[in-house]
Amino acid sequence: MRRSSEVPLIARQQEVDAFRGALERAAEGEPGVLLLGGDAGVGKTRLVTHLADVARDAGARVVVSHCVDLGDVGIPYLPFTEALTELRTVPAVAEVIAARPALTRLLDPASGSGTDHAERLQLLDGVAGSLAAAGRAGSPLVLVVEDLHWADESTRDVLRFVVARLRSEHLLVVATYRSDDVHRRHPLRPVIAELHRQRPVEHVELSPFTPDELREFTTATRGEPLDDAEFDAVRSRSDGNAFFAEELLDAGQPSAGLPWSLADVLHTRLQRLDPAVQQLVRLAAVAGRQVDESLLRAAAPRLPGLDAPGAADAALREAVAQQVLGMEGQHLAFRHALVAEALVLDLLPGERTTMHRAFLEALCAEPALGSAAKRAHHALQGHDLTAALVASREAARSAAELLAPAEELRHLEQVLSLWESVPDAEGLLGEDRVALALETAAAASSAGLPMRAEQLARRAVESLSDDPGRQARLRHVLVRYVLDLESLDDALAQSSGALDVLLPGATDVGASGTFPEVTDAAATPELAWTLAVHARVLLTVDRDDEAGVFARQTVDVARRADAPGAEADALTTLAVLEVGTPDTAAELVDRARERAVVAGDLRTEMRCWYGLATTHFYAGHLDEAARVLEAAIERGRATGVIWGVYGVQLLDLALLVSYFGGDLSEQPIPDGAPAPALVYLDSGRLYAAVAREGGDAVAAAEALRPSWGVDGQIALVAGGLLADALTWAGRYDEAVATAEEVAAHVGATWSEFFLGRIWLSALALAALAEDAEAGPHAAAEAQELLDRGDTLLAVAQETARRGRPRGGSLGPEGRAWLSRAAAEHSRLRAALTDHPADPELWEATVKEFDFGYRYEVARSRFRWAQALRATGDVPAAEVEAAEALGEAVDMGAAPLADAIHAWGRRARVPLPGARRTSSVLTEREEEVLVLVAQGLSNRQIGERLYISTKTVSVHVSNLLAKLGVSGRAEAVAVAHRRGLIGV
Repeated sequence: MRRSSEVPLIARQQEVDAFRGALERAAEGEPGVLLLGGDAGVGKTRLVTHLADVARDAGARVVVSHCVDLGDVGIPYLPFTEALTELRTVPAVAEVIAARPALTRLLDPASGSGTDHAERLQLLDGVAGSLAAAGRAGSPLVLVVEDLHWADESTRDVLRFVVARLRSEHLLVVATYRSDDVHRRHPLRPVIAELHRQRPVEHVELSPFTPDELREFTTATRGEPLDDAEFDAVRSRSDGNAFFAEELLDAGQPSAGLPWSLADVLHTRLQRLDPAVQQLVRLAAVAGRQVDESLLRAAAPRLPGLDAPGAADAALREAVAQQVLGMEGQHLAFRHALVAEALVLDLLPGERTTMHRAFLEALCAEPALGSAAKRAHHALQGHDLTAALVASREAARSAAELLAPAEELRHLEQVLSLWESVPDAEGLLGEDRVALALETAAAASSAGLPMRAEQLARRAVESLSDDPGRQARLRHVLVRYVLDLESLDDALAQSSGALDVLLPGATDVGASGTFPEVTDAAATPELAWTLAVHARVLLTVDRDDEAGVFARQTVDVARRADAPGAEADALTTLAVLEVGTPDTAAELVDRARERAVVAGDLRTEMRCWYGLATTHFYAGHLDEAARVLEAAIERGRATGVIWGVYGVQLLDLALLVSYFGGDLSEQPIPDGAPAPALVYLDSGRLYAAVAREGGDAVAAAEALRPSWGVDGQIALVAGGLLADALTWAGRYDEAVATAEEVAAHVGATWSEFFLGRIWLSALALAALAEDAEAGPHAAAEAQELLDRGDTLLAVAQETARRGRPRGGSLGPEGRAWLSRAAAEHSRLRAALTDHPADPELWEATVKEFDFGYRYEVARSRFRWAQALRATGDVPAAEVEAAEALGEAVDMGAAPLADAIHAWGRRARVPLPGARRTSSVLTEREEEVLVLVAQGLSNRQIGERLYISTKTVSVHVSNLLAKLGVSGRAEAVAVAHRRGLIGV
């Protein structure tokens, strides 16, 4: 019988054709990605082996790499390290590697270049650049990554990065994964969904053989057709799975005795082998589908039956000869991972432990045979907890050096879980559990898991109740994570408690500035940091004067204690307090950032970047804010901390700045976003969504309601935009109620007069004005709308007076929304009373928003045009409406553009792009009929359309005659049936 690898590929022609097309495009400079999914054993490896041959025959360079299953531990970037190791002999690739030291450390961990957090982007860019350099016109690189379902998080990040960067490279990536393993919560699932949205990605799902294909396959492997009974047995038991069918045939038993399970099949095959060979392949299976040959040779003699001189070599040669193992590059490999998995499942627990210990002993004797992560894996499975502790700690350091925080976190948590089980863990590692827990918290924060970071830090600090001095010195670490979760009362209690121990009397200083004396001996980095975080807490709870006192004291203590990180943090706090003088604030933040870089304190550095960006943003300097954000986000990605708290805030602010500038496109979620970050980014993306989709964005905004309790900022943004979307949807009462609900929620969380209340009041007033204009309203109802409007305007104005904007006055955006609140209030009154429209209020609003808020300029300009038309200034109204319409169309603000067009037809204001109707009714008659359908009287219709009541009566008579009806209700019904007006 021949193996499947020895017979021509059966079926799969459609998949091969898709690959050939992608290969041809890659050869011409159009890169691509082929995702190949399918159940275990369906034939993915056989297909990619054939595709690799096809590529080589076409002149392509082919590199095959693999992900491996090491359980909860992982080796960062493994398949890409494997690929670059093979490609580094290519001169063009060698040049890329030489220009990027981060790649050298990835490929040669023993080079000892140290940890430079600026290297992560260099590493990602270097991988992408190396892959691009390996291909050329007519001879692309085909990179095969097998078993993507086992990929670690860093590998998934690299894949995302490479795919997102594809432009004109001569590169084709083929990645395989087990569909049956990728369950709903599998970490690969969102990656696949994300990749599907990328232009160069094609997805192929490999199906089992059909009966005809299976018959062709069994005939080819057996060398002759099976009789019907045997074929039916193979078909029913394999269900078209190529690997299982092949193993069933190779069992060589009569059909009545064919084994029912894959494990039975493999057991039957192994029974034919010499006992030493069986022992060797079981040992290899414990390592996974692939195993390094040198490692297997080093581990084998440590097992009974393979310990005789030459026994392991002889068994290995026989295993290869019997096609149980084969060579894949520098590794020995089973033909399929299912073989290894079935063999491991067949082992008794004691046998499995013994074999893992054999690998562990080999790795300890010769560390160059494998990574610390691999050593930790075998130690854990071999129940050597001491070795697992030490190896996991080493693996965490290696992951940190490679800027892989998720993997670092997993290894550190493994160390913590083993701590109580290992005698003298502190002596073995040279550090105590508290220090280790705080390092684990830092890794969790860098990985974008703020709640986990806070939990780890809290446990560590609270465990020091018997050492109040050390506990106080470390509370500042906990405070920083508590602030990330906006638990302000807790943060203030923690920092105050620490100061009561470290600097008694300090918390009684208030704004007087008279501090207890801090001697040089007392001026420690821990005290500097405690003062710095206390200043930040005071800033957050709006005790600005006290925050300034503590921040200035921090700078003094930090300089004496040589604590540049704490100094940077305090300078950033001082910069926030100087927001009223943007140039001074920007200078302070720049100084702070320089000190953070000196300290190597990435967290504080990212806070500095965020502070600099917000300084420019709140000053209305949007171009400068965008420049800072671009540099800051690049720095965050380069250092691997983009998913920390300040990295996420920078990404969120970047969405807002882009929207302010008029970009209403749907921004993709950045690669690798952890779940806690998604809610912030989704709320930021709502701004453009509401402007782009209007009422259709209600569902997206409603979906964020359960997250209001996560952060007041999410409630403010998502809730306010929900109110705006409800207004576009014509659900005015709900819009006002939502704005009021959000104001109450955030007010209870922050303070009653938080400045965002001005925005919410303006949005609620806009909903009231829309409701008033939609009419008709009874006198009592109209009075209720007016009363609510008066209240909302008063709240906005009171908030502006008492909301304590830093710098003493509202910034450009605050002034603009306050102006719009007044203008919307005027619009409300004009719709319900004899109060005249006030174009000047809208003109002032347009000018206030003109600091760079493009969408709101257009929306306010439209309202200005309406007010001008209401006062009879039609030429001026036409100019402003046309300008607003042009901006709306250019931005893609379809709801706003549609609203301007509709108003233009009603108000008889000619606008670019206005369409004529093909209805039996004139445009004016259609407009009258729409308002008739709303229940408006002739007088109210006249007010809406700026025509007399008598003219309305003429239009009504004409449309009744054209429709052949006798009354208004009948006219509306007929018009609906004919599709002349919408429902």
